[in-house]
Amino acid sequence: MTALTPGATTLSELIIEVFRVNGLALAAGDHLSGPAGLTSSRWQVLGVIDHGPESVATVARTMGLTRQTVRIIAAALEREGFVVYEENPHHRTAKLLVITEAGRRALRQVEASHAAWANRLARGIDRERLRGALEGLRLVRDVLERDASRASRKA
Repeated sequence: MTALTPGATTLSELIIEVFRVNGLALAAGDHLSGPAGLTSSRWQVLGVIDHGPESVATVARTMGLTRQTVRIIAAALEREGFVVYEENPHHRTAKLLVITEAGRRALRQVEASHAAWANRLARGIDRERLRGALEGLRLVRDVLERDASRASRKA
């Protein structure tokens, strides 16, 4: 069995902490988005297509999810009237997800709740420490993406 180097141990601890933070962030997101009839995942999808219509595949890539997961979320959003599908002029079969006015209203409601929540939490954390954490996570994400890309080329 190969022993972890000190750097690998720290990286592993960071990843475990990210998993914990992700769970807490999703729970908080569900709490913030619930009054608008959304969940964290539905909020995220609406946030992506709020900038313009996108295919399920593009939303999945943007969010780091599988297409199947986004299809399930999009189907729920469509049933609730928060999105509609439109023809894609660039692809015959990959329709575009488009946010509706009801979806936009729900998204704005969640964004307002999120702003108040984030402002409250941020008051207790030094901004430079947050910036350092953000830069560190972006570096780790870049390394993970490069590793995943190499692994997929070998497969």
